[in-house]
Amino acid sequence: MIGTTSRAPLGRAAAAAAAAIAWTGTAAAAAPRTSVRTMACRSSSQPADATPSPPLDKIPSTSIRILRTVPAVRLWRRPHALDRRLVALVPTMGALHRGHEALVRAAARENHHVVVSIYVNPAQFGAREDLGSYPKTWDADCALLRRLDAELADDGSNLGRVSAVFAPSTPEMYPSGFPGQEPDSHGSFVTITPVGTLLEGRSRPTFFRGVATVCLKLFNVVTPDRVYFGQKDVQQTVVVRRMVRDLRLDTDVVVCPTEREADGLALSSRNVYLGPRRRAQATVLHRALRAAERAFAEGGRRDRAVVLGAAKAVVRDALAAQMALPPARRVVFEVDYISLANPDTMEELDEVDPARGGILSGAIKMLPVEEPQPGEDLGHSGGPAVRLIDNLILDPIQT
Repeated sequence: MIGTTSRAPLGRAAAAAAAAIAWTGTAAAAAPRTSVRTMACRSSSQPADATPSPPLDKIPSTSIRILRTVPAVRLWRRPHALDRRLVALVPTMGALHRGHEALVRAAARENHHVVVSIYVNPAQFGAREDLGSYPKTWDADCALLRRLDAELADDGSNLGRVSAVFAPSTPEMYPSGFPGQEPDSHGSFVTITPVGTLLEGRSRPTFFRGVATVCLKLFNVVTPDRVYFGQKDVQQTVVVRRMVRDLRLDTDVVVCPTEREADGLALSSRNVYLGPRRRAQATVLHRALRAAERAFAEGGRRDRAVVLGAAKAVVRDALAAQMALPPARRVVFEVDYISLANPDTMEELDEVDPARGGILSGAIKMLPVEEPQPGEDLGHSGGPAVRLIDNLILDPIQT
């Protein structure tokens, strides 16, 4: 994975079918590839959700501090800087799962102290997105960290453990007031262009502005030696890496491989929205990207038409199979994009240079179940539309 040490009714279904094969636009020339870092991350199971608890100074039965203000974090951080102890940050929005756990494990292997931030950043949600229904599972998150910290204590291969959770409020993170989620909002922002305007940025115009802004705030508050991200949000890692380099931030960006379910679905806090029916079909994006990966690996022509054509066929066949079913049984989805991009700029490639590789990525929207059955589990919050993303790295081919 890329890192750095530069530190509906039938009418809706038919419309979805017509719009499903949507692909990214024109290609751009490849840029030289910067340094890459990968890590293998270990993980274990996720606890059940629970009702949020009142604020605490520590997670019960642990030494993990709960820090809710910027001064509290800086007071906690100061002696570790003086003692030259390495501090890692794992930024999250809560609803922790096995993927987050893997990031914490990776951070504990390399650093004396691990800080996990839990903050649902409103700036990462568009004006019509799911901020209000985003899962908030404070007790479950604390239970996961408590169990994980105990396991880290018993594992002699780790340099450190989970030392603190930074769980700020929005007024703490936006002291001048939250500026809003519209593209023309006024406030203090970080924008990374053009990479932040491509792919996910085209579909969600304020998303990477929100990501970069909150990451810079977290980095300024925690001053981590290393920050840990998952490959699932690959464009996010490219944006953060660019920000760290361009703004001369003194931190290393480490990216760990995507954690997946047994059938290949990338772990995501949003998967709870799916419900069993849509969950069974949610692997279509991963299967499409795998088909494109095979087309690249088989040699011969490695141009855009061949590589993405393989993914397009998987999506077309999957959607056709669903449309042949009655509304009471089928699952309808739309393809936002499937991309073949430069690994450093996320700009589209006409052809993959085997010596440089590339990034296959995509996004689909699983539409709400058309005809729910009596008693059917539709997923968290009644099963709204769910946007799923995934990616695969096309590693350079050694000749």
